Amino acid sequence: MSNSSSITHFLLLASADTRQLQLLHFCLLLGISLAALLGNGLIISAVACSHHLHTPMFFFLLNLALTDLGSISTTVPKAMHNSLWDTRNISYTGCAAQLSFFLFFISAELALLTIMCYNRYVSICKPLHYGTLLGSRACAHMAAAAWASAFLYSLLHTVNTFSLPLCHGNVLGQFFCEIPQILKLSCSKSYLRKLGLIAVSTCLVLGCFVFIVFSYVQIFRAVLRIPSEQGRHKAFSTCLPHLAVLSLFVSTSIFLYLKPPSISSPSLDLALSVLYSVVPPALNPLIYSLRNQELKTAVWTLMTGWFRGD
Repeated sequence: MSNSSSITHFLLLASADTRQLQLLHFCLLLGISLAALLGNGLIISAVACSHHLHTPMFFFLLNLALTDLGSISTTVPKAMHNSLWDTRNISYTGCAAQLSFFLFFISAELALLTIMCYNRYVSICKPLHYGTLLGSRACAHMAAAAWASAFLYSLLHTVNTFSLPLCHGNVLGQFFCEIPQILKLSCSKSYLRKLGLIAVSTCLVLGCFVFIVFSYVQIFRAVLRIPSEQGRHKAFSTCLPHLAVLSLFVSTSIFLYLKPPSISSPSLDLALSVLYSVVPPALNPLIYSLRNQELKTAVWTLMTGWFRGD
């Protein structure tokens, strides 16, 4: 038995039992992280350098790319280090920092996806008021609110989680530090505090989910009223990238945390965790760029300019 004051480090979930699989895990994470860094870096550069992309949609997409870069940079480097050097250690302060930053970026991503849904709603359902409702000042305020609320959410959960006494060892069943795994080590009888953490998270997620569902119901109703088939297709196609990114983000996280205990296993949990925390940042740039000709053109112009040395 131990308590939190005597814990100096945690043991993360081992990526594999054999050295060959550990190296394969390292190479897989390296490939995914490089794809995420390249894709999101290109989106950030293209939006920042192309004046015709200085619109609300691309402004929020730039912020989303920043959250993707932040979240994958928080979890993957330590996992790669542990796989390469055959270790499972992470320091107590390193675990607290990793948890804090991961919560910050993942909650900011949820807030930004909700704001991007509002952007789609205004552009399709209230096009005449688009310039008023989503002016540069309003967009800046919404982005600032998303980042500020994510910071407060992260701070609240990190302080509450690491203030609980830990007396059930220091082994975490995850390849990075997250709240459910740390709470399993707690010996605290403060059920009210744990319920408070759950209630805050549920209210945030449920509020965003209800807003997104309501917005898309209104969007689909407006799209179906468009007389021409070409107009309906164009309006709906602008929503597809956002819906795909949102579905990937929500489905993997929900299945990870709400799956039946009977089908739980370390290998399955590891695979789901990678799908939930590592794969979306790498796929999001691809999803958004595939159906957006403006973004593809800007990225291609940027890359050709780099190759020519412009």
